Amino acid sequence: MRLVNIIVILFSSMIFSTDKSDIVAENFSIASAHYQRMRKIATDLQQYPKSINGTGNTSFTSIKDWTGGFWPGCLWFIYEYSNDPDWKREAIKWTESLEQNQYNKENHDIGFMMNCSYGNALRLTGNEKYKDVLVQSAKSLISRYNDHVGAIKSWNIFRSWDKQSVYQFPVIIDNMMNLELLFYASRLTGDDIYKKIAIKHAETTMKNHYRKDYSSYHVVCYNHINGSILTKETAQGFSDNSSWARGQAWGLYGFTMVYRETKDIKFLEQAYHIADFYLADTTTPSDKIPFWDFNVNQPGFIPRWKYESKLFKTIPRDASAAAIVSSALFELSTYAKGAAKEKYFNAAYEIIQSLSTKAYRAQPGSNGNFILKHCVGSIPHGSEIDVPLVYADYYFLEALLRYKKIKAHKSIY
Repeated sequence: MRLVNIIVILFSSMIFSTDKSDIVAENFSIASAHYQRMRKIATDLQQYPKSINGTGNTSFTSIKDWTGGFWPGCLWFIYEYSNDPDWKREAIKWTESLEQNQYNKENHDIGFMMNCSYGNALRLTGNEKYKDVLVQSAKSLISRYNDHVGAIKSWNIFRSWDKQSVYQFPVIIDNMMNLELLFYASRLTGDDIYKKIAIKHAETTMKNHYRKDYSSYHVVCYNHINGSILTKETAQGFSDNSSWARGQAWGLYGFTMVYRETKDIKFLEQAYHIADFYLADTTTPSDKIPFWDFNVNQPGFIPRWKYESKLFKTIPRDASAAAIVSSALFELSTYAKGAAKEKYFNAAYEIIQSLSTKAYRAQPGSNGNFILKHCVGSIPHGSEIDVPLVYADYYFLEALLRYKKIKAHKSIY
């Protein structure tokens, strides 16, 4: 056999072997196949892919929805991995469709909307025009800050499940995720106002949202005049005192990020405690994909919404919570030492391994063109139960990229 043929065969064999064993390459190949199909149906730049509807087809949402920024964010991750200019053009197009949201003062999730889109755009392109959009977005976010409470207002109002109580200053654990936009704005401008508000919000959340075991309440409602706590409840969890899986994920990711931005050890210790609580949960199945709430059907946890257990042959899993936790644990592992470092890294890797199996990863041409299956939006609201969710894809792709960078001994930022 001629030498050149031998070289070609060996090279092809090497590439095939690498791709077959490379969890990152495999998943990005499948993600690209899904999203190429998505691009053919997602043609209205004011309709953002979110999930699937009752017929199994892709469902979309408007620019006002909190999830709008995740679709361009997913496209940025595909571009970051592939360096393909075609994906870059697509990501830019969808990112810039969100531009008017920089003035949105009605939604605390402007961090999700704009940092996942414009934040990744600035990081990957260096385009100076994106800075102004991000800074204005941060200005809009801090307009919801109340100094008496020491936190950013989440929803405009919160109605308890008893249908009687209405609160005017709710703060949800999810809001920890939106603080990253504020830290970014302080770096871009040199103005510490954004960072100071982010830190104060994190301190207030650390003080009031967490129980002694480092599980989290979902919603804490405050008196906006004197900052006193009025109630601690849930909106999307099983009961007021239960541990809603995605809420635990938001907190873990959020406090890990706040430590990154501040280097204040109290936030790192908080992240360690939250991670340890999550990983020690005895209800989570061996594949590391949690039930939507850790305390479903357990004694002492009484839902105040109309829960009908007969509707669920098995307790639904939430792959979105798992994806968020995996990404957070990869980052946390870069700050930890010794056995803890190994524990967090290995747990994160086990999660992406499980999410990469046919049990959770969809074949291209199915699942509304999203990567992951078996996610939960809000069971109490009867919304998005056992479906794909765009933010599950986003944090799964982010986790894969973080894993790749860590293995290559590169900074994840």
